[in-house]
Amino acid sequence: MTAAAAQPIAATAQRHLLLNMTANGSLGAEGDDLLVVRRGEGPYVDDTDGRRYIDGLSGLYCCQLGYSYGPEFAEAAERQLRELCYSPLWTGSAHPTAIELAERLSRIAPVDIEHTFFSSGGAEAVETAWKIARRYHALRGEPGRVKAIARRGAYHGLTVGTLSFTDDPGLTEPYGPPAIDTRFVSNTSRFGLDPQFADDEVWTAWLLAEVEATILAEGPETVAMLIAEPVQNRGGCITPPRGYWQGLRALADRYGFLLVADEVITGFGRLGEWFGGDRYDARPDMVTVAKGITSGYAPLGATLVANKVIDVINRPGVVLNHGYTFAGHPLSAAVALRNLEILERDRVLDNVRALQGDLAQRMAALKDLPIVGDVRGTGFFYSCELVGDLDDGGFSDLARAGLIADLIPRRLREAGLLARVYNRSAPLVQIAPPLISDRAVLDRIAAIIAGVLAEASARI
Repeated sequence: MTAAAAQPIAATAQRHLLLNMTANGSLGAEGDDLLVVRRGEGPYVDDTDGRRYIDGLSGLYCCQLGYSYGPEFAEAAERQLRELCYSPLWTGSAHPTAIELAERLSRIAPVDIEHTFFSSGGAEAVETAWKIARRYHALRGEPGRVKAIARRGAYHGLTVGTLSFTDDPGLTEPYGPPAIDTRFVSNTSRFGLDPQFADDEVWTAWLLAEVEATILAEGPETVAMLIAEPVQNRGGCITPPRGYWQGLRALADRYGFLLVADEVITGFGRLGEWFGGDRYDARPDMVTVAKGITSGYAPLGATLVANKVIDVINRPGVVLNHGYTFAGHPLSAAVALRNLEILERDRVLDNVRALQGDLAQRMAALKDLPIVGDVRGTGFFYSCELVGDLDDGGFSDLARAGLIADLIPRRLREAGLLARVYNRSAPLVQIAPPLISDRAVLDRIAAIIAGVLAEASARI
């Protein structure tokens, strides 16, 4: 498609399409600032002007397999649609594809998790976890467990319920008081903290003491669940210290709340394991997933539930009065099954394990640049936290507007890389490349980031 033909598409989008998380009115009268992606191949996507980019964010942390498996997924989808286009998982009805997928997930899920409640996406999966937690406690005679604990800076979805689990006023304040009473504790980032916290044992002890103090202050009998990502996305690929997840498990057992691992981003190979929590010996009571469960080839979410919870909510006569019309849609379930088959057959997780050390070295080298304050992450999931021209490492309004809002995202795209540039209190550059990326692609990603951040450093 020519540039001339592409322009009407952008203009049409500006007139009719509302984008997510976007200042839609600032895209220009003809959609001048809109990237319209036309096709994909391997780890690359092409826009409507014919420019090719490395998709350094896997779409939105979804496309584990990149963009070359379309024919295989089309075959799986066509076979399913020829047999059954739709059937709900509702009031005693199911279909074979969802049943097969639930069984398949039980074989790779964390220990003692054998049941799946399907949804259409990640936010729905998190909402489901909350409702199951509330139902579980009420059935056990503890209806007063109405509070959640989440971590500062975290993000778990944009529905009214899941917004309760983030403390970002920019996301929450436009919609009024939170639907769920939530208390926030520290995330596990050590950047800028006292050097004593460089020691895992010291940092873990401090974090767990804060969680326990929060539980005791609220009253353990009021806390229904704690939700956390194995590696926190928002705030920049924040990894946990040794012993942290084991400590959360011990607190959950001691005080009776449920522990939820939000694996919407970290699941299905992003960290080199089926579930990111496996890397940290997490033993959650529920796991929320989406995105990588289908590698972005169809929408699907799921909440995986431990046996101890199922033993309560599956008591004879108990109704789980919760559901979604398209939960476990036959087409999406068929795509997810094929996705799991491909991930295993093509040893995609092995690719992450084999190359993650090289990517870690290339990303760590970015700390030599003046604008880079910290580099963190693991697997195929990394971020650089940027420091600016102010004495405390922050950015003046001028530097923020010139570098974070303009130069860095513009130069990355001009160099052929789609990455995420956060323009918030702690500016970040983040990558989550497709899991099929080879060493050359990963090296190119790191080289582009290095070049752009070197230019930005010279402007500070």
